Amino acid sequence: MVVIEAASIVSEDEEATTTIQNDVKSNGLTEETNEGFETASEGEEEGEGENNGEEESVPSKEDSCADSLTDEQLKQRTLTRANDAKVEGNKLFGAGQYEDALSQYELALQVAPDMPSSIELRSICHANRAACYSKLGRYEETIKECTKALELNPSYMKALIRRGEAHEKLEHFEEAVAADMKKIMELDPSNDQARRAVRRLEPLAAEKREKMKEEMIGKLKSCYPPDFSCFTSKILYY
Repeated sequence: MVVIEAASIVSEDEEATTTIQNDVKSNGLTEETNEGFETASEGEEEGEGENNGEEESVPSKEDSCADSLTDEQLKQRTLTRANDAKVEGNKLFGAGQYEDALSQYELALQVAPDMPSSIELRSICHANRAACYSKLGRYEETIKECTKALELNPSYMKALIRRGEAHEKLEHFEEAVAADMKKIMELDPSNDQARRAVRRLEPLAAEKREKMKEEMIGKLKSCYPPDFSCFTSKILYY
């Protein structure tokens, strides 16, 4: 590269500027905007003889800071990041962007450290993912996420209610009553919503049991005729 000294290109009139531009073009070069950054040749000249052209690895301020943190401080930092992802998920959920909200809640679960202080955050993220799946009509996933939330927090009322509603959507009336609504009434005897749900779902559960029983009897009858001819034929054969 041809280095042009600053003193030789400084001029106060347009004629001198034009002359320099013509010289540059005649030499087959193009103009480069430097704007305070060193040129390649300047960097090479300064670096010669110091490290044989090899760049030294300088640790960043963030890395140095992270190295100086204790394990507890690092866990607290990741917990803050997880909470930020959860908050972002809440915003997306409020905007009706359920798929994107699912991703943010999943990110929060991946980032959150596995320690007692993160149990509440992780259970909330699972319950919020269940809410997203419920909005999307994916009730099997809703049940799974609610179950994960309840494994972390067995008395999580919202997760119990949401799972019970998903069971009802899938006509799992027995599970909705026994596993969810009655559990809610144990935790909160004054919960009218659960009591009304039990009164509504118990007859449906009984009806479904009777229907399943009739279907089973019908299948048995189709396999074994009333005259037991299938048995007599086998006896005669033997």
